[in-house]
Amino acid sequence: MAVLGAGQMGNGITQVAACAGIEVVMVDIKQEFVDKGIATIEKSLTKLVSKERMTQEDADAARARISTAIDRSACANADLVVEAVPEILDLKLSIFKELDEICQPECILASNTSSISISTIASATSRPDKVIGMHFMNPVPIMKLVEVINGKDTSSSVTDSVLEAAERMGKIP
Repeated sequence: MAVLGAGQMGNGITQVAACAGIEVVMVDIKQEFVDKGIATIEKSLTKLVSKERMTQEDADAARARISTAIDRSACANADLVVEAVPEILDLKLSIFKELDEICQPECILASNTSSISISTIASATSRPDKVIGMHFMNPVPIMKLVEVINGKDTSSSVTDSVLEAAERMGKIP
């Protein structure tokens, strides 16, 4: 899995995926953003260990599942990419167009958007059937709900895969 954006939502999504046993790469445009996101995850894992909600061994294993990058090409081998960048339509469209070119044809492209049409985002790709909304609630490590939003062309198999991924991450889709 890949997560685009290392901010509050992106690092939270990265953390819950890693804690669920998923190998995840967290990508942002500047190393300082990635470093800040990793520091937030490490602080959160430390807090979970101190509250005895997680063992140190499990926290270390989760951290080891996270890699980082500042180049979106790091998403190339992901089965699922979750975009968690600011709610700016042109930014999302350009990112999805780029992901469409970088990622494997079978890769699911999900947006954490809370307000932009999934069909509009999907229109920037050649795979509108593989574009879906996966809107996590904030703060991601604590909130259980994930809003799953289909675009007009999202396939039922993509929806099923995203529902399964959300449940694997301990979320209620």
